[in-house]
Amino acid sequence: MTTTSSGWDESASAWIAAQGEDGDFGRRFVLDGPMRSRIMNRGFVTALDVGCGEGRFCRIMQAEGIRTVGIDPTGALIQRARELNVRGDYRIESAENFCLESASFDLVVSYLSLIDIPDIARATHNMVRVLNPGGTLLIANLTSFNTAGMPQGWATGSDGVARFCIDDYLEERPISAEWQGIRIKNFHRPLSSYMKLFLDTGLILRHFSEPPPTGGDSAKADRYRRVPFFHIMEWQKPA
Repeated sequence: MTTTSSGWDESASAWIAAQGEDGDFGRRFVLDGPMRSRIMNRGFVTALDVGCGEGRFCRIMQAEGIRTVGIDPTGALIQRARELNVRGDYRIESAENFCLESASFDLVVSYLSLIDIPDIARATHNMVRVLNPGGTLLIANLTSFNTAGMPQGWATGSDGVARFCIDDYLEERPISAEWQGIRIKNFHRPLSSYMKLFLDTGLILRHFSEPPPTGGDSAKADRYRRVPFFHIMEWQKPA
């Protein structure tokens, strides 16, 4: 993610306000539970959170006894992470270019950050590089069906029924996202692009799921059930 053109520097304050300390609907009621279940009682000692933002998932991992390093290219978000956790290790680094020792983490996490990264191939190789042999790459990502519908997404037809419209699914492209004063650039990629990248690095897929909402506003939850929104993948680096 490049801060000069992605919109994150300009949107950091709005993002911090929208997230609060607990996160938005998707994090609280869809992803946090299953993501936490993937790290609990697994014996992870060290973790790198790539695109850690304001450090929320780092704090969740720390509560499970895992030592974390959080990186993000947006300085204001790293500053917020440090304010919320003064003893945390948070660094202004990009996914493509971070300089950390190879084979130094049991766990690498990308929690809704892959869609922000321009050079996904370089970032993937960098994340795999710092994994210990036998280590885990844990990913939460927007589904490619969802990003293929951006930026318009939901639209109400002439019959009054709201539908989610997708197009150009196989075309990788930047997309603009705007909500609650946040204006950022994401990237749509078909699922096959991600899968090929991970498989080509030699990673082994150990888990794949599309978690449903488990609470929160019922109308919002209904939309998350009607349209695939997130998926979770767990990949293992061969020992």
